[in-house]
Amino acid sequence: MKTSTIWMVAAGATVALAAVLLLDARRPGEGSAAAPAPVPVAPAVATPSGTGLPEVVVYKNPSCTCCTQWIAHLQRAGFTVTAHDVDNVGPIKRQQGVPEPLESCHTAIVGDYIVEGHVPADVIARMLREHPAVAGIAVAGMPVGSPGMEGPNPQPYEVMAFRAEGGWSVYERR
Repeated sequence: MKTSTIWMVAAGATVALAAVLLLDARRPGEGSAAAPAPVPVAPAVATPSGTGLPEVVVYKNPSCTCCTQWIAHLQRAGFTVTAHDVDNVGPIKRQQGVPEPLESCHTAIVGDYIVEGHVPADVIARMLREHPAVAGIAVAGMPVGSPGMEGPNPQPYEVMAFRAEGGWSVYERR
């Protein structure tokens, strides 16, 4: 496995992130004419911000404004966020095991968990406190009223917990 180092300044301290290149599990000739290029994914590490919260590493499309608003929501809640603009977030979602029906516009890595879509910061903090035996949590789609998707006529939505071995269940309703 190939790694490289990315340097970032957060809360006045320099932090090194090891970026790991994850490879698609398919072999050349299985389901495609050529193996896809590896997608670099930087694991989240503890932040020096003093909040005790792990860093949130977000992968998003550069033109998505709701993702930027969700990032601002997390920062207001005390999370340190590093955003990576990528043209296609799909391969990262697949590599991280996000179930297709739960996909949204951005994918984040928070500690040992995956956070998909417009999950509220307090729900992420709850997951980090409770340490459930799940791969991650997700808000499917882009429901109006979720963080980053504020607007008139908010919709009720569910935060789903999903497991690495498959399947998901309601973690919280909003």
